[in-house]
Amino acid sequence: MITPEPRIRQAVPADEGALGELDRTTWSPLHAVQPAPEPPYRPFFDERHRPEDYLVAEDAGDGARDAGGGVVVGYLRLVPATPLACNRHVRQIQGLAVAESVRGRGVARALLRAAMAEARRQGARRITLRVLGHNAPARALYASEGFVVEGVLPGEFFLDGRYVDDVLMGRSLTP
Repeated sequence: MITPEPRIRQAVPADEGALGELDRTTWSPLHAVQPAPEPPYRPFFDERHRPEDYLVAEDAGDGARDAGGGVVVGYLRLVPATPLACNRHVRQIQGLAVAESVRGRGVARALLRAAMAEARRQGARRITLRVLGHNAPARALYASEGFVVEGVLPGEFFLDGRYVDDVLMGRSLTP
């Protein structure tokens, strides 16, 4: 059976609960530099993490319900890389999460492609991200979508009893 691609849309304030739940259930030392979330949970949206910064993936399967009654199965945060005018042509991915129940079905790839299209729509010429060196699945996905390693900060984080590299990846958005 062929699985349909998820519907990708911009987040809205009413997605707060579903996105917060997804964020908590997908936490892993494979990609997180912060400790696992514990109650009381902080709001998902705040002054630095606005709904308009997020793309949401919806699916008809099991998962947290979104504001429109669909099922939230993933999100991606896309923001300007810095607040500098000289850097406004760059967008950065600062978070990507996919529900365990739909991994391997192309949700992360769909979010990534939607983010590149949105970055182009916003006038960006480049897109960048940071990924932990030991996160081989994410690094492979990014490489398959044209991202290349542009820098490595060796041993930048001490996680789970070992030093982990911070890998900087990027790609052009122009033809």
